[in-house]
Amino acid sequence: MPLARRLQRDDNQVAGRFTMSSAEYGGTIPRLLAAAAERDSDGTWLRSDAGSLTFSGAVAAVSQTAAALQAAGVGKGDLVMLTASTTPPYLLSWLALTSLGAIAVAVNPRSTPAELAGLITQVKPRLLITDAGLAGVISAARAGTEAAQTGAVRAGTGPAAPAGPAETTGRDVTVPGAPDRRVTGHAVTGLVDGSVPVTPFPSEFDVDSLIPGDWADPVAMAMAARHASLPDTRVGPDDIAVLIPTSGTTGRSKLVMQTHRAYAMAGEGFGFWMELTAADRMLTTLPLFHVNAPAYSVMGSLACGAGLVLAERFSASTFLDTARRHEATEFNAIGAMLEILMRQPERPDDADTPLRLCYTGPAPERERQLAMEQRFGLRIVVGYALSESPYGLIWARGTRPFGTLGSVRQHPVLGTVNHARVVAEAGSIAGPGGTGELELRNPVLTPGYWEMPAETAALMHDGWLRTGDLVSVGDDGTYTFISRVKEVIRRRGENLSPLEVEEVLNAHPAVLECAVVGVPSELSEEEVKAFVVPAAGVTQLDFAELRSLAAARLASFKVPRYWQQVAELPRTPTARVAKHRLPAGHPDGEYDAESAQRQITQPGQGAARSYQGEQ
Repeated sequence: MPLARRLQRDDNQVAGRFTMSSAEYGGTIPRLLAAAAERDSDGTWLRSDAGSLTFSGAVAAVSQTAAALQAAGVGKGDLVMLTASTTPPYLLSWLALTSLGAIAVAVNPRSTPAELAGLITQVKPRLLITDAGLAGVISAARAGTEAAQTGAVRAGTGPAAPAGPAETTGRDVTVPGAPDRRVTGHAVTGLVDGSVPVTPFPSEFDVDSLIPGDWADPVAMAMAARHASLPDTRVGPDDIAVLIPTSGTTGRSKLVMQTHRAYAMAGEGFGFWMELTAADRMLTTLPLFHVNAPAYSVMGSLACGAGLVLAERFSASTFLDTARRHEATEFNAIGAMLEILMRQPERPDDADTPLRLCYTGPAPERERQLAMEQRFGLRIVVGYALSESPYGLIWARGTRPFGTLGSVRQHPVLGTVNHARVVAEAGSIAGPGGTGELELRNPVLTPGYWEMPAETAALMHDGWLRTGDLVSVGDDGTYTFISRVKEVIRRRGENLSPLEVEEVLNAHPAVLECAVVGVPSELSEEEVKAFVVPAAGVTQLDFAELRSLAAARLASFKVPRYWQQVAELPRTPTARVAKHRLPAGHPDGEYDAESAQRQITQPGQGAARSYQGEQ
């Protein structure tokens, strides 16, 4: 069957023109894109300050980008890393990769060289898609990776494998005894004693060299769209589409595997849950390296035919003007975004925008939410989901269960596919009024964490996903968030591992040991606090110096705001640090890095705070 006809058939299924079961479902990322272009070829889909694309123009641009990637050696199943800012070139590259059946590994472009080198070592991508603005970071990451590999070669610490020389005669390097991961364009240095060579730093491609140079030219893209089609690579709904880096308690990134099914079903559901139509324009400032923007905004706009507005970063001072300029009607907010908007100086035209809807989580307090809605002239819908399951909870259409995460979200055509339960500490299932860990079961649960079988096994319980979040369940079937079970800290829309921060601080000679925890933030979510025990002979720690060390090695959202010197850390009977017994509050002598920064910033020279970037 021709690809276009198969795509139209799948679109008919999704639109409910005939019914299907979850097992028969065939949705994928490229199928949603192609179906949207079939429905509204000349309709404008993608908008940004750099240019716009119609639905069919997007197919043409993605097709040409996919061809460039194929020429670079990318095929189905290959892992490709992107330093993904929220811009059209990176989105087109992401769509091209997933259309090829490759696995997109989008990472934070604000990662430090050490963090990027660590992810590259962990993922071993075939290619790295980046941009000229990150040349210095990439160069430093390459140097760090090569230095680490040199040390491993000299020490003979590489992973053991059957003896045998590595094949290095062609552009594709194959290592006997190693997983089938070929790397283009780099030589491999073998380790001693028959061990496997360390995977080299991947070939780099500038994102602007992969996409069409005239992608923003509507005439050129209209011409290209006449004969454009997406690659027919037989991508299936259960194929892995992405790896999503998320901090784990081990300090090593947990890479969440997610499928085409998950992204397609999330997109189809989002428009229904939010009551969106093709007349809407969905604005996102959220990162493409998380699940929210790609699954809900990108795929959601394709599924319902709405427009998509990309803004590279959130700026509280210009956000409403961006919405006005692009006539956006809906946006997604996470973490403190709404609170930061509320703390901007009030203007008489704050509600004078096309915005009518906002999707967010967790739930603000009722009175605060009503104040937000009144000031900005919109309606807020609260939801809950995870990278591990884009189907979670949401306020049901027509309901306003303030203060809750809503009820179990379902698919608009497939019906009841998602189930939730609350498991009490003793292992029993809690009924109405009960409290425990939320567990989910549905067809879009992650297959697991990339190359982490133990962590994957711990995540699942008889087919149910352990979310790590404590909730209570109400008589009406709504769920209310209580706290996080996991130790992972949630700050500025990002998850971070305390161990990552602790390892950096413990490397300083003035530090004996430390414990990093999350503490309540005035902007919702958490702030990061470090309790530090000084090394012998050190009477007073220099927290400004420690903060500088952390800032040099960690992304900004991981750097502690609060610092407290303590004589010792509390311990459990098994000698583990008892973080729950650390001092609470903010005592005299605590170092607040933000207050210290404000004190040294001269009037008129300080930058206003923004979320996920500078204003």
